[in-house]
Amino acid sequence: MHIIDRLPTADEQPFVRHLVFQRDDSGEVTDDRLAQILAFCPNLQTVEFHGVPDVSDRTLVQLASTANNLEGIDLTGCRQVTDVGVIELASQCSDLLWMKLSGVVGLTDPSVSIIAKTFPHLIDLDLSDLPLLTALSLRDLWTFSRNLRKLRLARCPQLSDKAFPSPKRRSTSPDPPRDEDEDTEDRHGSWLDMLPGLFLSHTADNLRLLDVSHCVQLTDDAIEGIIDHAPRLQTLVLSGCVTLTDRAVEKMCRLGDNLDTLMLSHVSNITDNAVVKLARSCPKLRCVDLSYCRRLTDLAVTELASLSNLRRMNLIRVRKITDNAIYFIAEHNTTLERLYLSHCDNITLDAIHLLLRRMTTLRHLNATGVAAFKRMGVNRFCDRTPRGHYVVDMHDSFHAFSGANLTALRQFLDKEQRRRWDAEERCIPFAPREDDAMDLY
Repeated sequence: MHIIDRLPTADEQPFVRHLVFQRDDSGEVTDDRLAQILAFCPNLQTVEFHGVPDVSDRTLVQLASTANNLEGIDLTGCRQVTDVGVIELASQCSDLLWMKLSGVVGLTDPSVSIIAKTFPHLIDLDLSDLPLLTALSLRDLWTFSRNLRKLRLARCPQLSDKAFPSPKRRSTSPDPPRDEDEDTEDRHGSWLDMLPGLFLSHTADNLRLLDVSHCVQLTDDAIEGIIDHAPRLQTLVLSGCVTLTDRAVEKMCRLGDNLDTLMLSHVSNITDNAVVKLARSCPKLRCVDLSYCRRLTDLAVTELASLSNLRRMNLIRVRKITDNAIYFIAEHNTTLERLYLSHCDNITLDAIHLLLRRMTTLRHLNATGVAAFKRMGVNRFCDRTPRGHYVVDMHDSFHAFSGANLTALRQFLDKEQRRRWDAEERCIPFAPREDDAMDLY
């Protein structure tokens, strides 16, 4: 039995296998009620508590003692949970296959180390938004959790290069001898910096997704070590890793045909040279995010646009791209479905018109903040402004088109082009209009 957003009745409790709380508008689902009911649900296999933010360790202790066949648990945003509840789960439910602990801010290294050493079959682990997580427990994950397919470590501010496998090139070069008289604090900074490099004899051949976005301490060495240890990564999320350079992108070229999705937003140090090498080495790329990479130009965009499998490209605030890149995409790409060009100031409406006419596969276009879209008539075809994403002053600059709106925009621009040609034939001055009428006056 699969129950969503409500508590099971007394008759249903023995048969419930999947219990999901995505949201609770009624307010009847509380930590007290859950603790009472879970005692009578012995057959639970998966539970999702991210819709009940006041879940506490007491509920997890009760769950662990009752549901010995538990396979997956989602505690996203449950800020009351601590190491006590997670360690109890590890001691009682050894068959867990996936855990989502994002935003459980009280978790510390002992919990993660026990997870790594207790669950040999774990394939999906989400440890995002854990401010107390350090390299000490992450090293246990790389060492013991050899079946992981998805690992998310986004926005963990204390993670550094020491939390990841060291590059193989450094395994044969010993550290230089140190002077024992030197001040330890000045030399290392903290005890985490004193950890030796993590050199592993095995590789993470099963790992397909790794998210380390906004881990601002990571450097190129960490990325090189990750790729050496996980050579079959398909999705790599590095958004907000601001210290990365071209060397990290060049190391990604080793992934070759395996790389499917790459997120590099806000990695502003990368240049065209690295992106060109990446596009030529990873021809199976389907999704690329290069937003806020302000050093990139048309060269990088055209190289990516030539990929035959590309479905989504994000170029928000890549201000150096021009109409030439848009013309190239229109002429050479036949697979792109989603394109984001927000705040790319050098793009004109003529280039977008050609793109819409040539690319029949395009399903979504975002040109928010592009000056060329502020002209009369275009706003009629915009999608509705998302709630909460834009302040009132930005509503006029929001320009996103999808589905039927994209088709209507193309038809509007087609009519305007025909009117322009008609005006040229009759030697009549042409002026853009807001309506769809074909008459010249």
